[in-house]
Amino acid sequence: MEEIEREVIKPATPSTNDRLQLSLLDLMNSPANVPVIFFYETDDEDVAPEIISAKLKSSLFQTLSRFYPLAGRREGITISCNDEGAVFTEARTDLLLCDFLKDVNASSLERFYPTMAPGDSPTEWPLLRVKVTLFGSRSGVAVSVSASHSICDATSLLTFITDWATTTVKGRMSSNNNNNNNNTIHFAETTIYPPPDISFLRSLPTAGPPGKCVMNRFVFESYKIEELKRKVEGAGVPAPTRVEAIMSLVWTCTRNAWHSNLVSPRSTLMLQPMDLRSRVPSTDVFSIGNLQTMFLLKRGVESSSSFDLEIYETIAEFCKAKESVNEMIKENLQGNTLGQSLMRVIGDFASSLTPETDLYSMTSWCRKPFYKVDFGWGTPAWVGSTSTYNNVAYVCLIDSKHG
Repeated sequence: MEEIEREVIKPATPSTNDRLQLSLLDLMNSPANVPVIFFYETDDEDVAPEIISAKLKSSLFQTLSRFYPLAGRREGITISCNDEGAVFTEARTDLLLCDFLKDVNASSLERFYPTMAPGDSPTEWPLLRVKVTLFGSRSGVAVSVSASHSICDATSLLTFITDWATTTVKGRMSSNNNNNNNNTIHFAETTIYPPPDISFLRSLPTAGPPGKCVMNRFVFESYKIEELKRKVEGAGVPAPTRVEAIMSLVWTCTRNAWHSNLVSPRSTLMLQPMDLRSRVPSTDVFSIGNLQTMFLLKRGVESSSSFDLEIYETIAEFCKAKESVNEMIKENLQGNTLGQSLMRVIGDFASSLTPETDLYSMTSWCRKPFYKVDFGWGTPAWVGSTSTYNNVAYVCLIDSKHG
């Protein structure tokens, strides 16, 4: 793969707000990025690569005007909306897209993501990075986007990308949200979580040196998922969703595999984020920020003697924990005390993290319309994501093209 060009894309119009206040949850997420990559088949051999790249840059230039904080830089506990811009990288490869997609693995995706050596200060780091890779013989295009987790979650990133794609197709500013008050983009960083005290910034742990990391991709066939769900129901566990069943299976398998290599077993903590947009009436997909809570499952050093029994128990606990958070949100919405209760969830998480505990972060992007993102070449042939976190086992579930 050869990088052809790298440039900074700034918003078409200057931003009107000079600072965006970050929330406590934003800052807890700040060391991480939210990455996603789309692979498109292109069947129009008359469209030159230069035209594809130019259209994407032009539409990004326009879209950033509406998502202007993404073109800013972080300064302490705020985002300086200074229009410094997003980084756009163009690359080319002789590979044919059809050949690449025959054997996709997590490690091979890394080269398609935008990379940039960070500066000495977070004020120099771009919050948004894009990389467009053109495959050989004009067989396809890969569009990868990586945004700082300090300013958005997966739903926010998808809203931005969808708007960018619509603008690319129309060749002008997307009218999706213009003149429609119900669909107005708004940055809702402190809508639910409060801004932190400046002392909180000093208490945040600094990222250590990157350790060894192994990435793997696993495909679960639909009939196998249904088989697992039927097996669980037969054991007397309430009918789980496919996400509940797969998350429980993956956590049980990875935990057992990891502990089999240890001299002394360790306790484990699993967290799964929950999107608040479908649960809190004042928010929706056009609310940009980290609008999430989480639920936790803990395991001591002991484990069930039966692997199957351990999975059944985990699924039952998974369902119970998620429903408990849903009930908590409903009750606190009525009493106008949601913010305080969600802060207690964060406190429980922080107090559960100890040097003797292994952390598993498991998130689901299922049912999010990533496969509807169309830049003008139709829907993606494949969508993927890879993330690495120091000392954390990270799992992300994504639908296949056909669900």
